[in-house]
Amino acid sequence: GRACLSHTEPRVRDGRSGEEEEEEEEEGCYQPYPGHIPTSPLQKALLATGSAFMALCDPYRHDMVAVLGETTGCLALPNLRDKMKHHPEGYRILQERPRIRLSTLDIARLRGLPDGSLGREYVRFLEDNKVSPDTRMPPKFVDDEELAYVIQRYREVHDLMHTLLGMPTNMLGEVVVKWFEAVQTGLPMCVLGAVFGPVRLSARKLQVLATELVPWAIRSGRNASCVLNVYYEQRWEQPVESLRKEIGIFPPP
Repeated sequence: GRACLSHTEPRVRDGRSGEEEEEEEEEGCYQPYPGHIPTSPLQKALLATGSAFMALCDPYRHDMVAVLGETTGCLALPNLRDKMKHHPEGYRILQERPRIRLSTLDIARLRGLPDGSLGREYVRFLEDNKVSPDTRMPPKFVDDEELAYVIQRYREVHDLMHTLLGMPTNMLGEVVVKWFEAVQTGLPMCVLGAVFGPVRLSARKLQVLATELVPWAIRSGRNASCVLNVYYEQRWEQPVESLRKEIGIFPPP
């Protein structure tokens, strides 16, 4: 899982000490991005199995959900990356690598936007549900730097999916969003959450989920364009209803 350099290839110095560079040259390998942990296919399978079990036991273990997404996304992530590369806005995102974090958001400005705008409703979602974009874990087990950014981007727009779909962060809302994301991304982690998440719901909520919410989430996921191809940071002033129509998300039931 580690990318290796031949001794004839030029290397860019990035502020590391000479000893660190000499050690890397001796090994002939390097980390594709900071924090990357090289793993073999067997190690990924073990990590996927363990994280899936822990995530099913406690769906709010976001660290386990993150590990599961990274170790099982080997087919879905390249597909998402290719969709972004073949879309003008998605390609710009891949080139500019924007991040959605408290350090990059002007919360006061977003809070001052008109009701119904994406920025105002996003901040309202964060405050009402007491969540923060800074809780999203950085990738560790994805072996390609560009694909690592793709899954990082997916994590950071997850709360925006809640905002666009009008879903809270309770178990019912999370399951609905996972159904939408499963159709949109094909990530096995999303499929697992969509299928097994409802086991904790009451009979009444299961009925609403099966008859109204899941059919709507699936139809919206199929109809919508790739949600990773939207430069949300440049759409804060756009009305949520307008962005839903542009993407192809049907109004929530």
